[in-house]
Amino acid sequence: QVQLVESGGGSVQAGGSLRLSCVASGYTGGGELCMAWFRQAPGNEREGVAAVDSVGRTSYGDSVKGRFSVSKDDAQNTLHLQMNSLQPEDAAMYYCAAEVECWPADDFVTYNYNYWGQGTQVTVSS
Repeated sequence: QVQLVESGGGSVQAGGSLRLSCVASGYTGGGELCMAWFRQAPGNEREGVAAVDSVGRTSYGDSVKGRFSVSKDDAQNTLHLQMNSLQPEDAAMYYCAAEVECWPADDFVTYNYNYWGQGTQVTVSS
């Protein structure tokens, strides 16, 4: 069983930055985890933000390309999301998701993730 714990959310003004982290624990299998960030604002569909697949490649949702950067520390089993130039439309609950052995990264929104974190709230004021 994999547990995911997100941190780093908060409130910023438009144009500001935040760095989210997601620590994965409890995984003892032999395959590599792929990990992703999703977000959901009230009344909106869940949206794929960014991911790192099981072979280390990254992918981003169209709305965050050029502003967000995702990285994975395999030694620490931690997924990071550096969010720059934040805008009010980026405000949402951000969730971390993980699954075993999934690629390519470009298909990350289609995977059936078995593991989800509780989420961390991001608020952006204009």
